Amino acid sequence: MLNPTIQVLAFVVGSLSFLGGLAELSVSGGDTGSGVVGILFGTGIMVAAVIQRNRYRSEAAERGHDTPGPGGGESGYLEPRFLPTTEVFTDPTSRRVMRVFVDPRSGERRYRAES
Repeated sequence: MLNPTIQVLAFVVGSLSFLGGLAELSVSGGDTGSGVVGILFGTGIMVAAVIQRNRYRSEAAERGHDTPGPGGGESGYLEPRFLPTTEVFTDPTSRRVMRVFVDPRSGERRYRAES
């Protein structure tokens, strides 16, 4: 789960790598060695920064820019259609115990910190 500042920084680094690869290609006169590597590396970083989303959060929470709950899961009101399951795990980053909630009809899942 990347902080928005880190996401922007990653995009800037990817852009610089991409532009450096283009510059290398133009200076080398068509030798596609390291220029292509810079372009591919930069493109990969930029794409990852753009499509990266926070762990354990629904698309609705991502689109609404809701504040992540403890452990990076859902925060706020949880619809009654979501029932708690016996599935729990420890988030490796925050070390929080997370519980899985599921909508039995659709199979949609939500994750919330236990404490």
